[in-house]
Amino acid sequence: MTQHQDQTQPASVPSATAAPAPAATGGVHPNAVMKPDDPMVHEGMNWFVLRVASNKETSVRDTLLRKVQIEHMDHLVKRILVPTEKTKTIKGGKQRITENKLYPGYVFVEMKLEDDGRIPQDVFFLIKETTGVGDFVGTKGRPTAMKMHEIEKMQAASMRVEDQPQIKMVFEKGEAVTIKEGPFQGYEGTVDELLPEKGLVRVLVTIFGRQAPVELEEWHISKSDKA
Repeated sequence: MTQHQDQTQPASVPSATAAPAPAATGGVHPNAVMKPDDPMVHEGMNWFVLRVASNKETSVRDTLLRKVQIEHMDHLVKRILVPTEKTKTIKGGKQRITENKLYPGYVFVEMKLEDDGRIPQDVFFLIKETTGVGDFVGTKGRPTAMKMHEIEKMQAASMRVEDQPQIKMVFEKGEAVTIKEGPFQGYEGTVDELLPEKGLVRVLVTIFGRQAPVELEEWHISKSDKA
């Protein structure tokens, strides 16, 4: 990371206006996840967006938090977050759970700046010497603080998922589709209902001049070219 930074804002990413702590359940550092009773911003600090190498978001977060503990800098750097989304898909009756990063290539850091808006020297070198780290979003060595509505959105996505992940459905009710597999292959139809708990989509298909509901797995249908 260099102290001279550009003003490019990432697409779909919020624009930026003692002894080691015990690990959280599952080995995740407590400052790597949001808890419902956590303050949005700790006093004297702000949230900033740090560019990192693709697919290195988690390792950068874990490395930085470990360094902060070792160097006793938690009064300067409080939390580091990598918002993710867990989704569940069902294919052939088998469930598959995936965890995707909501803002690939970015890590969110809550830290305290100097009075002139610059990163404290110790924190600057701690971050700069971490593999995979780029620049903060900002300009002229002064990272730009995130706006409050951006922080709210980011933190909502950073809450730990305790129970079942969401089932992601790619179709919507009323959408025109084409059946790709099975006995009704080639038929056109309309999505009548989504059944996420089963991983199925109910499609209305015209058979012998009459509409009939057919339940299909998502991968059996595609969006119609005629839509």
